[in-house]
Amino acid sequence: MIRLSVPSIADEECAAVERVLRSGQLVHGEECELFERELAEYIGCKEVVVVSSGTAALHLALLSLGVGPGDAVLVPDFTFPATVNVVELVGARPIFVDVDLFTYNIAPDNIRRAIAEWHGPETIRAIMPVHEFGCPVDITAIMQIAKEYDLLVVEDAACGLGAIQNGQKVGAFGRVGCFSFHPRKAITTGEGGAIATNDTELSAKLRVWRNHGIQRTEKGLDFILPGFNYRMTNIQAALGRVQLLKFDNWLTERKKIQKIYRNILISDKVQLPEEVNGHAWQTFMIRLADSCDRDRIISILRERGIETNIGAHALHMLSYYARKYSVDCEKAIGNNSERLYKFGLALPLYQGLDIKMVDFVSRNTLDILSLQ
Repeated sequence: MIRLSVPSIADEECAAVERVLRSGQLVHGEECELFERELAEYIGCKEVVVVSSGTAALHLALLSLGVGPGDAVLVPDFTFPATVNVVELVGARPIFVDVDLFTYNIAPDNIRRAIAEWHGPETIRAIMPVHEFGCPVDITAIMQIAKEYDLLVVEDAACGLGAIQNGQKVGAFGRVGCFSFHPRKAITTGEGGAIATNDTELSAKLRVWRNHGIQRTEKGLDFILPGFNYRMTNIQAALGRVQLLKFDNWLTERKKIQKIYRNILISDKVQLPEEVNGHAWQTFMIRLADSCDRDRIISILRERGIETNIGAHALHMLSYYARKYSVDCEKAIGNNSERLYKFGLALPLYQGLDIKMVDFVSRNTLDILSLQ
């Protein structure tokens, strides 16, 4: 079976994890601090706070910025639900914004439209742009909108490590940027995440939230707020540190793989993702023609030994949000996000996927589409 994604774990990663295991220092500690410094240098920001997952990163980002009841947050309608779930968890109101049909990213013009058309009781407080599948959003335009309307920008860069816009790594444009190290991502710590910021006061607050609300004083420990156990472990950080050293080479390999797909997947039933400069290619998702039965195609490809999947979700179609925000969700029916959810097909993409495998996936996909 050609898998959709396979984490790259070599002898160096195993040795790093073994070293930590033998040290007995398994929880959050020196490895995490070193990983934070190395990530900050890689991303190009002052501070990084590592946490237990990308979702934890998003959750703490909103909490630390004071986003909560009475606030509304603009989120892309097409993404993994963690983005909107954390908005709900802090008691704020999500506003679904449609995405571009070719980059799959939240569209600045749609953000402006959503702001102009918003008449709810909540005050729009923040934008959470997602660098979908590693494609950098038009962050310059989004930062301009945020400046005009005095909005916070929380970058969801869960898939965006290594993506670049205007010569700068994503995740360092807004007040905070949030990353994930889930095994589907280009580098992994098993589970894990990170928050990037240029605000040192905010990073100090994030570290308190991450660790049960603990603040160290001369008299010992004080619990100054009801925080979480969102700590990363030394085991995870040691794994991530080794992976980060290899990451730029992996990015180069991923870019080569997506170009091979482009050269073969030529069909009037396939829309290829836009080849945006600085794309990190965490996922390669094509959009099938509306006449195609995407789920059936996934099933047939699996029978042929190829694992594929949907790309992401249309948030307005998820049962919880469709019930709670029924009026807004009904307005979104048939939008770009829905089309991408219904007809998006994520193909295998990972470092180590060889040319023969990419050719096999591509030609089988075209063969099945010819019968649709």
